[in-house]
Amino acid sequence: MNKLFLGIAMLLSAQATFADNGNFTVKGELKNFGDTIIAFVPVNKDYVRDTILVKNNKFEAKLNVSEPSNIYLMSPGTMRRTESKRVVIPAVPGEMAVLTGDLATRYDISGSQFYKQYGEFDRVLEAASKPMTDFEASLDKRVAAGEDRGKIMDEYEAKAPEFQKAITSAIFSFIKNHADWEASAVAVTNLDADTINSGVALLAESVKNGRLKPFYQTVLDNYKAKAEREAKAKAAQASGVLAPDFTLNDINGKPLTLSSLRGKYVLLDFWGSWCIWCIKGMPQMKEYYSKYAGKFEILGVDCNDTEAKWKEAVQKHELPWLHVYCPKGSNALDGYAIQGFPTKILIGPDGKIVKTIVGEDPAFYKFLDDTFSK
Repeated sequence: MNKLFLGIAMLLSAQATFADNGNFTVKGELKNFGDTIIAFVPVNKDYVRDTILVKNNKFEAKLNVSEPSNIYLMSPGTMRRTESKRVVIPAVPGEMAVLTGDLATRYDISGSQFYKQYGEFDRVLEAASKPMTDFEASLDKRVAAGEDRGKIMDEYEAKAPEFQKAITSAIFSFIKNHADWEASAVAVTNLDADTINSGVALLAESVKNGRLKPFYQTVLDNYKAKAEREAKAKAAQASGVLAPDFTLNDINGKPLTLSSLRGKYVLLDFWGSWCIWCIKGMPQMKEYYSKYAGKFEILGVDCNDTEAKWKEAVQKHELPWLHVYCPKGSNALDGYAIQGFPTKILIGPDGKIVKTIVGEDPAFYKFLDDTFSK
């Protein structure tokens, strides 16, 4: 089974019910899931949380699904982030999905006619993805063994496109060979923004405009919205653009205005205590802050945190630079069209953006060396 990543935080506030009535059935015999499954079912752009009891690895539940959409099955420990046990499957009203196997290794999907089709696609995708999965696992081991992260990232960027090309080819082959299968309408959602429309074009008309259309249309709409956000971010974060000014409270509760730092290089670091990569990058950030002391200032902009967690993280990680807290509704995030964390934006003494780097990227530190070692 191809396991898809899900951000858990968005689901934690879902309304809880008990899974005993609905139009979609999920059942299974899965080892290593535990005695309780929490199901998250999309309802009107939100989620309803259902509890499914497991006995002797077996379970069955009826869930109410308004239209074809992904549902998420998790263990309570996954919600507490003490383990990672999750299943993501498309839920189709009137159908039954059957899961069998071992969550710790692999499992299969079968059931009603749609799920027999989908199970076949899932096995095709699993086989096509295995070389990429094995490659990524080997890189993770090398990172854990202390090998240079930058070198490994370069290797990943050099080899990953060929692995991804093979996966994409397998998806297209499946769709071409099963254009009249409803499972192909789900298969197209595994294509990226550049190829998904070509995949949709291969679908038989009965599938393209059938009951699974809302499933792939949601992905198309999300890709379109993402492209619009990225275009906005590219314009807002471009080199030479005058950095939008903002005023936020600092660690002592006093207002700090970005433009008050004009005349020196300022690195805006949009981060959060919840962001794993933000925290992982802090030691090297501290190293470079010391390395080029006096040549630039860092202004950490904490986002999506409580004030207490923000202050606790600053103290815990001993972050010696300036800090401000960005509450919900602030125009700071929107002004810079921040799309991911961490986002680092270097602003020149003239107040204009010099460089923007999203993510914890070794190229950022090379850029600082090129800029300040002269």
